[in-house]
Amino acid sequence: MVNYYTAVTPQVRNVPVFIQYSNHKELKTDSALNQRAQAVLQAVSAVQEGGSPSSAAGESVLTPAPSPVLRIIIDNMFYPVTLDVLQQIFSKFGTVMKIITFTKNNQFQALLQFSDPVNAQQAKLSLDGQNIYNSCCTLRIDFSKLVNLNVKYNNDKSRDYTRPELPAGDGQPPVDPSVAATLSKDSTSLLGAISPLSAAAAAAAAAGRVALSGHTGPGGVLLVSNLNEEMVTPQSLFTLFGVYGDVQRVKILYNKKDSALIQMSDGNQAQLAMSHLNGQKMYGKIIRVTLSKHQTVQLPREGLDDQGLTKDFTSSPLHRFKKPGSKNFQNIFPPSATLHLSNIPENVTEEDLRLLFSNSGGTVKAFKFFQDRKMALLQMSTAEEAIQALIDLHNYDMGRGHRLRVSFSKSTI
Repeated sequence: MVNYYTAVTPQVRNVPVFIQYSNHKELKTDSALNQRAQAVLQAVSAVQEGGSPSSAAGESVLTPAPSPVLRIIIDNMFYPVTLDVLQQIFSKFGTVMKIITFTKNNQFQALLQFSDPVNAQQAKLSLDGQNIYNSCCTLRIDFSKLVNLNVKYNNDKSRDYTRPELPAGDGQPPVDPSVAATLSKDSTSLLGAISPLSAAAAAAAAAGRVALSGHTGPGGVLLVSNLNEEMVTPQSLFTLFGVYGDVQRVKILYNKKDSALIQMSDGNQAQLAMSHLNGQKMYGKIIRVTLSKHQTVQLPREGLDDQGLTKDFTSSPLHRFKKPGSKNFQNIFPPSATLHLSNIPENVTEEDLRLLFSNSGGTVKAFKFFQDRKMALLQMSTAEEAIQALIDLHNYDMGRGHRLRVSFSKSTI
């Protein structure tokens, strides 16, 4: 069934349906969670019909809803999550009145207000821990201490759906109510009932939203500035930015060698790399990452020597995300002092790895093998040292056909 419908997208009532395997081996219909969910649904039905939730189970489940406002954290945010996406998903559980999005501790977060606390409770129970897209963009939901949101502007960061007349704010594009309505109507079929999409479908969904809004949208090319021109190379930029997507080409500018253009596979990967790497320290300098006006990075004309400043990595074997649905989608984190190491040969010791990473110019503060000793966590003194170590040692030849894989970790030791 999965193989057949991968090639032929089925439709139910003119809505495309995406089918894939689940991580579950069987369906359990008698779990406590399911009973709680049923109690909530029964209580909500009773309230909507004008009655009151009569069952003790319904009352006990509904009682803890302290606020109509939910705090939402998006983990593993491989694709951008917009206000419209959040509104489409959460409006399945009730009327969404206001949304405010922001970044805190390098994580994308949102505050979302329902018209009724019961709707917030139902949404939290159903959506907490779900993925918006396949293996990424995981929803972490709890109740906010706030009971009402104060939204001043209607733009791409905040929205009050009860007050369409609000201004957009300085430098922000205004929201066209007709476009917002079109987005909501058209994109709901893409997201379905919180069904996870494949990476390709997610990209298509994002592209569809951009096309609907009448903009061409950001391309997959980044402009990186304030680089250490004496030390930076196309290879070092490929390795670092490759943590957040598949880098296709890198071009260090000939007349401004502290700046470079980096072409990612698509605009979503470019957005992800920009959100995690802008303001990070590389080779002693705080780099600035913005979206470029260019759509592609041009290779030098044939016969022209550009001193190795432009590299094409399209066919590189080191791309982390070539396989659709790769587990690497689940392990994308901002730069941190702690690194995750994998593909470690069985004969390599803790001392070997401590020495290897110390030689990259930093100080190893802590180390911990996983139980199978094929993976480990290694903590440097600072995130800058970890960035340097990742650039130097990702894909390092450990012998016996083992090449070390290095990623950033959200854990500490």
